[in-house]
Amino acid sequence: MTATPAEPADQTSRRSSPFVRGLQICLGLGLAIAMLGWGLPYFAKTSWAEVFDVLGTVPVWKAALFLALVVAGLYCYTFVMTGAMHGLTHTRALILNVCGSSVSNLLPGGGAVGLAATYSVAKSWGFSVASVTTMAVVTGVWNVLARVALPIIAVLGLTWGATDLPTAMREAAWAAVLSGAAIVALFAVAIGTDGGARMLGRGIDRIVRLVRRRHTDQVERGLTGLRERIADTVRTGWLQMTLGMVGFFGLYYVLFLLCTATTGIELPFGQLFAAYAIGRLLTAVGVTPGGLGVTETGTAAALVAWGADPAAAMAGVVLFSIFTHLMEIPLGAIGWLAWSIMPKASAEERADADAPA
Repeated sequence: MTATPAEPADQTSRRSSPFVRGLQICLGLGLAIAMLGWGLPYFAKTSWAEVFDVLGTVPVWKAALFLALVVAGLYCYTFVMTGAMHGLTHTRALILNVCGSSVSNLLPGGGAVGLAATYSVAKSWGFSVASVTTMAVVTGVWNVLARVALPIIAVLGLTWGATDLPTAMREAAWAAVLSGAAIVALFAVAIGTDGGARMLGRGIDRIVRLVRRRHTDQVERGLTGLRERIADTVRTGWLQMTLGMVGFFGLYYVLFLLCTATTGIELPFGQLFAAYAIGRLLTAVGVTPGGLGVTETGTAAALVAWGADPAAAMAGVVLFSIFTHLMEIPLGAIGWLAWSIMPKASAEERADADAPA
């Protein structure tokens, strides 16, 4: 045998990786279909036939209003992205967001593919790997912190407006507090020490490499030298990013209220917000595309447990998911089309952007 032991192992890895990824996709999609087809009506205590009867009563003008709220929410999120990446316009941020989200919503664990798409699109406009990495890290932290903050706000709302606060909700809030504290601590370590920055950069490189095999360890190398840049981004952009996140989740909550009201759900605002918070937290579950199936089941089960009509609860959750999850796919297609006809940076400009300062 002339080949070294590392060569067969590498070849085996290359042969098995597409199979493993394909298997993960099939399992994730299968789970999403099972959760939507069986789990959602089972836990919501209704049937799809009853749900379709309710959805059939939604007028076209309301559907147009719901779509407008989604676009407005996505525009609010551009303030998060522009606050984290200097030189990024709101139009490009919107395109960058919908392009990455459309890919993420199509595949289980699609965040890796979405991150790779974000790098490709941003680099085509002349942004450096360092700028994209800074934006990806900071916005990722802001997203997670916002999602773990929602259950805490929900508990405060339930405590203020109701006396029958579920124990599970209190436990979820405490878990969110601990998770948020852990995230802040890890983020502080990542931007405060070289070792933490290397660890975080190595993790991002591994995620991107799942999609782009020829991707090198440039994020790890870049992030090690980006600690000051990330700290400066947080220091100067934290208010803009926070307000953008509040606008994004606030408009989506308004959309959730309108969807549930349209299907006939009558519950206190505190309980509706708690159900909304559960759903936003469950979107982080990566076993299905965008948490599809898992998110709807958890949200509908909470609404039914608090006394909502089963058919109305499931229909409201499905209607909300149609606009916040499925509609991002055609919006993403429009984003990719817009990107394809936009001017791109030249090869020299992209090389200059990534050149060491």
